[in-house]
Amino acid sequence: MGALIGLWYLAYHVFLSDKHKLILPLPHRIWEESFADSEVRDELWEALVNTTRLALTGLAFAIVVGCLLAVIMNLSYSAERGIYPWAVVLQTVPILALIPLFQVWFDNIDFWLFGFDANYKKRLIICVMIALFPIITNTFFGLKSAEKNLHDLFSLHETNRLVRLWKLEFPAALPATFVGFRIAAGLSVIGAIVAELFIGKGQKGIGTVIKRSSETAEYENMLAALLLSSLLGIAIFWFFSIMGHRTTRNWHASAASAQG
Repeated sequence: MGALIGLWYLAYHVFLSDKHKLILPLPHRIWEESFADSEVRDELWEALVNTTRLALTGLAFAIVVGCLLAVIMNLSYSAERGIYPWAVVLQTVPILALIPLFQVWFDNIDFWLFGFDANYKKRLIICVMIALFPIITNTFFGLKSAEKNLHDLFSLHETNRLVRLWKLEFPAALPATFVGFRIAAGLSVIGAIVAELFIGKGQKGIGTVIKRSSETAEYENMLAALLLSSLLGIAIFWFFSIMGHRTTRNWHASAASAQG
């Protein structure tokens, strides 16, 4: 971080022309114009709270849907062949290209989704779509990673499919599943900000602040909002890292090596 800030000051004073210095304000200017200004700080805090709520809600939906789809694919080879290609399509489709379609569809079709207003529904669906794929793939990979000799042991005791899933495959999947959660944590923040950038109506979030600051050339506020979004993604990533370690530290080799 110190090296990055040093390079920042060096680039500002040595390489940038006076015209370009306006678009890359120095760190102390960002502090003075944003975090040290009570009015701007309150606006950033409100935006951070709204973006955090959207990102966490989207991540929660993505976790439920992604884990459910992974379990269904694990239970049935036919379901795997039917669902997994569409998960890949979901990952490769340009979400930004779909946003105008979402605007048209959801403005004309009212559907129930936990009492959220229409603009929040649009943002939430975009956030879920961006965060969903790593949860599906990592959880599915984890469920398939249980050792064959353990499967043979369960077959020897004639356990039913649900017992095998709960007592063998779920524990085996936990390390990979938490990796998926950590990846999706950052993607959920990206999805929330992208949704706020392109769906301007609704609660003001970090994406809204970035868009407005860009339009009004308030680059200090824009960089401050970018910093807050990065810290939010790091915080959610850190949370799932701790949860994954606490869940697997007593029995899984990856947690033991991370602790060492």
